[in-house]
Amino acid sequence: MNQSPAVKVFLVEDHELLRDGLRAALQRDGQFEVVGEAADGLTAVHKIVGADPDVVIMDIGLPGMDGIEATRQVREKRPGTKIIMLTSHDNDQEIFASLAAGANGYCLKDLGADRLKRAILSVSEGAAWLDPRIAGKVLTIFSKEEVKQSSTKEAGQDEELISPLSQRETEVLKLMVDGLSNKEIADRLVIGVSTVRTHVEHILEKLSVSGRTEAAVKAMRRGLI
Repeated sequence: MNQSPAVKVFLVEDHELLRDGLRAALQRDGQFEVVGEAADGLTAVHKIVGADPDVVIMDIGLPGMDGIEATRQVREKRPGTKIIMLTSHDNDQEIFASLAAGANGYCLKDLGADRLKRAILSVSEGAAWLDPRIAGKVLTIFSKEEVKQSSTKEAGQDEELISPLSQRETEVLKLMVDGLSNKEIADRLVIGVSTVRTHVEHILEKLSVSGRTEAAVKAMRRGLI
């Protein structure tokens, strides 16, 4: 009976001790082969292209280029590569920024080795994987958006935006979904923070939402980014 080939895994983690632990846990299991490692996002993007992994384990809080931007670039260069975000954070903005960047999974660092292995195998086979704590949060937010849409339809209201987003508002919305703060958006677009705040207010009004998380959900659901 032929054994399935090992899943090729690439590790991106800036903490050497954790990276060593991940490597050791995976190499003890014949189902996995660690084909490369990196401690920062820029190095990871360059190495992953050559290493040809099936699955990348990507930390979010990396020095220099963070894991979300690295994920976006890897998916552009190698669309077939699966990526699992491994992080200590469960805030809404990072979750949706990761998913918008193309991540296939989102796991918290306190998960056990067996659960991580199941996540890797699942994602390598084409499924998505969310830590149960993350999945509950995502489902709650999406459910709220479904209720809003249903209420709008029942009331016979038009679901179109009050007015289309301008090119600049679309740029700001994309950076909002990426998890950037107003100051970071201002620096990226070379505009003032007060101008960013005005754009954000207009975006929330046009999307009929009350906050950034709802804006991120609606933007992804409606293909605005």
